[in-house]
Amino acid sequence: MVTGVGTTSFRVKGRFGVDRPSDFSAPFRPIVSWNITRRCNLKCIHCYIDAGPAEAGELSTREALDVVDQMAEVGVPLILFTGGEPLTRPDFFEIAGYARERGIRLVLSTNGTLITPEVAKRLREVGVVYVGVSLDSASADFHDKFRGVGGSFAAALAGIKNAIAAGLDVGLRFVVTAKNIHEVGSYVDFAASLGVRRVTFYHLSAAGRAQKLAEDWWYTPRQYQEFIETLIAKARQYAGRLEIETTLAPYDGIYIALTVGGGDAKYLEFVESTGGCGRKIISIYPNGDVYPCQFIDFYKLGNVREKRLREILTPERLALFVETDKYLRGPRCSACPYKKFCKGGDRARAYYMSGDMFGDDPLCPIPALFGNEAGGRN
Repeated sequence: MVTGVGTTSFRVKGRFGVDRPSDFSAPFRPIVSWNITRRCNLKCIHCYIDAGPAEAGELSTREALDVVDQMAEVGVPLILFTGGEPLTRPDFFEIAGYARERGIRLVLSTNGTLITPEVAKRLREVGVVYVGVSLDSASADFHDKFRGVGGSFAAALAGIKNAIAAGLDVGLRFVVTAKNIHEVGSYVDFAASLGVRRVTFYHLSAAGRAQKLAEDWWYTPRQYQEFIETLIAKARQYAGRLEIETTLAPYDGIYIALTVGGGDAKYLEFVESTGGCGRKIISIYPNGDVYPCQFIDFYKLGNVREKRLREILTPERLALFVETDKYLRGPRCSACPYKKFCKGGDRARAYYMSGDMFGDDPLCPIPALFGNEAGGRN
């Protein structure tokens, strides 16, 4: 939206932008965020799936291969393997290789600590097109405390370097909280110095362990404004070398549409076209449960052991997420003139923090920053 230039996104999805929205995925042929295991070697204090030991009832290898067939049936263009830590699953490479044979592109979301030179080589050989590594600060101290295990920063950094050395396209994933939001500018510079091609900023959701976090983990509208203005500046600085993506906050797109785009309708329509939970992405959990995305764990669409994916992805089941703006009833979101494009922000935060899936996203800064024109007051 800011520069019209991408790196990893263009390589994976083809060229797209404000003048030509992407049609890479769609509600009935979505990207699948596959939480392939709950097992993890870290103890992240915000983990949305409350990862740890592998849970009883995880899909077997045979069942997982059948799920790949189900994805191929509906034309899923890409699998985002996540967890837990997906590399802890012994049959990961067997499943990934089978998915690649079925013509599905592969992306890995990982904490990076298990990417040895040998693992990096295998990831490249199996056809992984992108590796996103969680790194929540340029400070080892903050990252290790946030991820719950000492030494995880150093191990992740080694994994990043091993993946780059193997020729993989690598990016970083940063969870935005009030305690690290101030360092995003220097963090982007740090990411560029490592040679990664992308940085994704995940706005803190409220699922899983994040429900137990104190209020001082959530940023204020003024902190947010400094954050997004910094990202806009960094996007311009690194255009063509390093792309910046944000997620779990469609209001980022609204802010950019109103500032960079001057409120031009095509910018707002682009925000809507990027999709979101249940629109261009879904999630499959370790036991086969299907959700609108990995963070909305309170609204099950079905289970791939009980029904084929093509039977689960129906207009009736997805309507609440494809047309969320029609159901919003929180006083701010329901009155917001941008709700058609934003769809009310993160429904997980609305559910867990306001008690209503169709309530307000309490983290949305747009009313505070733009006043009555956005359904709120300064």
